[in-house]
Amino acid sequence: MNAINWFELFVGNFERARDFYERALAMPLQEMESDGGRMAVFPYAQDSGVGGCLSESAEQQSGIGGTRVYLNVEGNLDEVVSRVPSAGGVIIHSKMSIAPHGYIAVIKDSEGNEVGLHSMT
Repeated sequence: MNAINWFELFVGNFERARDFYERALAMPLQEMESDGGRMAVFPYAQDSGVGGCLSESAEQQSGIGGTRVYLNVEGNLDEVVSRVPSAGGVIIHSKMSIAPHGYIAVIKDSEGNEVGLHSMT
C-alpha cells in the first residue's frame, strides 16, 4: 500500500501549467473534465500506482501553501531538472543526495507550486 494514492496541484493558468509539466517531464498529460474544472492527469498505473493531476479549481489557489508533492522521475532527475527553466519554472534546490533514499531536487513550477522530484539513481 502507498502512503499517498492521489495528489492535485492547483493551477492558476491551466494551459501554461500543462505545457510546463509536459515540457519539463517530457511526457504527455491526459486532459479530463471534472465537476470543478479541467484536470491534466500524470501517467500512472491505475491498478497499483499513485496518481495525480493538475487541477483547475475556482475554490483552490496555486502557490506555496505547506504541501510538497514529490514526483517520481526515476533515472531522469538530471534531465528533468535541466528542462525546468526552459519550460517556465525555477530550480529551488538542485540535485542533492538523501542517502540511502536516492536523490531529490525541488523546483517551482509555472504556477508557483513547490514540487519535489525524486529518483533512487
